[in-house]
Amino acid sequence: MISLAGGNPDLTSLPLTALGKSAQAIIAQTGQSALQYGAGQGTEELRTQICALMAMEGIIDASPDNVAVTIGSQSALDTITKILCNPGDTILTDEATYMGALGTFSGYQTDVQPVRTDGDGLIPEELELRIRALQDAGKRIKFLYIIPNFNNPTGITLAARRRDRVAQICRAANIFVVEDNPYGLLRFGGERLPALRATNRRGVIYLGSFSKIFSPGLRIGWALLPPPLVQKFLILGGSSTLCPPALNQMLVSAYLRDFDWQAHLAAAVATYQLRRDAMLAALDRCMPAEVTWTKPEGGFFIWLTLPKSIDTHALVHRALDDNVAFFHGAAFLPVPQRSNQLRLAFSAIPAETIAVGVQRLSRVICDAIGMAGGNAAQPARDAGTDPDEP
Repeated sequence: MISLAGGNPDLTSLPLTALGKSAQAIIAQTGQSALQYGAGQGTEELRTQICALMAMEGIIDASPDNVAVTIGSQSALDTITKILCNPGDTILTDEATYMGALGTFSGYQTDVQPVRTDGDGLIPEELELRIRALQDAGKRIKFLYIIPNFNNPTGITLAARRRDRVAQICRAANIFVVEDNPYGLLRFGGERLPALRATNRRGVIYLGSFSKIFSPGLRIGWALLPPPLVQKFLILGGSSTLCPPALNQMLVSAYLRDFDWQAHLAAAVATYQLRRDAMLAALDRCMPAEVTWTKPEGGFFIWLTLPKSIDTHALVHRALDDNVAFFHGAAFLPVPQRSNQLRLAFSAIPAETIAVGVQRLSRVICDAIGMAGGNAAQPARDAGTDPDEP
């Protein structure tokens, strides 16, 4: 089985032996604190380091007093939704967005509404029209949830020229922007785009995570909050998590303080770029002409669009029979419906394995297009023989 489904980071560039010694030293020297309950807002050292990290994304006015350390950014999103939304309130998102966010929004019985996007991300003019129509219909819109850099699942980046405009539209409508940015430092080339929060202090709630740039297993993320929300966030967040784990925070701080973490991250990003390139090359080589896909500039994901007659949910088990896995598009749609799209992840497996996985998937897709159209679809070029098969 080859899984092109999970967006797991590659941890091979991490200095695991040295990190083990750091963990041992933390427990030996500060075990009474590391293994005890901690502050609900997180350690001051880590919050200060997080502010320095966000400065790399253009956020140079952040104060540790307005940062809350969380159990991954997922718990931050849960707390924000708990604070801002009552059942029936509306949340805006991209046309396709992170399934974990959709699960959180569903749990609070919100009304999630998509805004049309294109290859440059969410379209500001469509956002204005959507807000006006929903408000005219009596809807209470509480926030726009957006992943501006290398969106999960599409891999699309919100264009620089649109960022301030999106934030301004929401501010004018008295709507928060919840900016989820776990992939921002995973750019493969060119200049990093500034976060929406960089130039919009009052109306943007910024969520970050160490899961993609260090370790998902430590479950450490954060929220940068407008000052009026900090106390309420800590009270309501603490009601479900009590406090972020002290030992994990100390290990993250040691990694940022004592190691050349940027060099380790650069090595991981170089690996992701090679795998992205391998997947794009395999798609170009193997997929039929009827299939298109995004070309992400960073992150973990590529988004495929098949002919409209194809329901990718129906292809999942056919693909598993051919020993390849992917996520069907409907899992990422705010409004339940069939989808002719699917997500592939290139972050977790070697380039040569990616090529074999795409070969297998192309056969499934070609067969599906052939059955839908009455003729067997042909790959763009010869997909070759799967080396794992006799």
